[in-house]
Amino acid sequence: MICTVKQPGLSIRVSDVLRKKGLAPVQACSLSLPSLQREKARIPLLSVQKPLHLSCVRFGNFVGSVSHERGDLITCGAYEADRSEVEGAGDPSEAAKKVKIGIYFAIWWALNVVFNIYNKKVLNAYPYPWLTSTLSLACGSLMMLISWATKIAETPKTDLEFWKTLFPVAVAHTIGHVAATVSMSKVAVSFTHIIKSGEPAFSVLVSRFLLGETFPVPVYLSLIPIIGGCALAAVTELNFNMTGFMGAMISNLAFVFRNIFSKRGMKGKSVSGMNYYACLSILSLVILTPFAIAVEGPQMWAAGWQTALSQIGPQFIWWVAAQSIFYHLYNQVSYMSLDEISPLTFSIGNTMKRISVIVSSIIIFHTPVQPINALGAAIAILGTFLYSQAKQ
Repeated sequence: MICTVKQPGLSIRVSDVLRKKGLAPVQACSLSLPSLQREKARIPLLSVQKPLHLSCVRFGNFVGSVSHERGDLITCGAYEADRSEVEGAGDPSEAAKKVKIGIYFAIWWALNVVFNIYNKKVLNAYPYPWLTSTLSLACGSLMMLISWATKIAETPKTDLEFWKTLFPVAVAHTIGHVAATVSMSKVAVSFTHIIKSGEPAFSVLVSRFLLGETFPVPVYLSLIPIIGGCALAAVTELNFNMTGFMGAMISNLAFVFRNIFSKRGMKGKSVSGMNYYACLSILSLVILTPFAIAVEGPQMWAAGWQTALSQIGPQFIWWVAAQSIFYHLYNQVSYMSLDEISPLTFSIGNTMKRISVIVSSIIIFHTPVQPINALGAAIAILGTFLYSQAKQ
């Protein structure tokens, strides 16, 4: 039986109706309108994965909501059953999904905290953010190429059009990644992330004035604590640096354009979140490498490397490897989580991620924080949370 006609106090099967009229029964798991003997054209099958509830049946002289149309033509009106009515879809599956999302979030936050810690350690000893950014992308690209070659991960099916569409996304991603790394090389990790919590303000302003989009009033009001909190945190930062501040701001703007290009260009693409980010990393690496060589260069890298090894020791190599590996992993998990959750849930998770990074970095690096500075950070993060709620 594929479907049931639901009426108060009445339940009949479509196959039963057809049997009474002397027609062939409907095949299981599909709704099939049999081909008419006097018509050569076949009526296509309608295959469904969800149950169908028939709203009406028009069939010969059948009593009820029936009309005689073109002889033996059968007309069925149907709608998909509500997911909650599907037999067997109960609480266990929902609970399992929530657990899976919780695991994604926990891994995402943990990997991000570890990355920021090692990234800051590397930049303190080796202040070359362009090379550090390049190594992060190179490590992730190598990991995914090995995964595809060994069949650990499914190789994405891409074409030239896919890479053309991905190019502007990769450009914006590259700029945002380098700018954030430059920022963290100049200021505290906590300060960079406080400023980066202002990304929703850039998103609204760009969408409003460049794309002509409009938003509800609560969305605009939520920008007040975001902008005010970031400004308060900036003016009270003890170790303020303009390069670090501008790096975080440029990163915000670049990631806003990355999201816009991604939404516009990747509609209908059948690439999973993990493979999408892998392709993005590879293309970003190709874009970034020549610029990193031009800005810093091998001579500066070699001299700085020797200095870092002499001061830190062999564990410096582990720091570089760890920050590169964890950068790819935390981004990969975040893109994978987008396949499982709504943008609102992701936005809330991103806000909580920033809180965990700010708090952990203050504790680990003993960053001095004034009460007024902490208040500014709290206001900005609260504004980000309110924005995610108002945007929904």
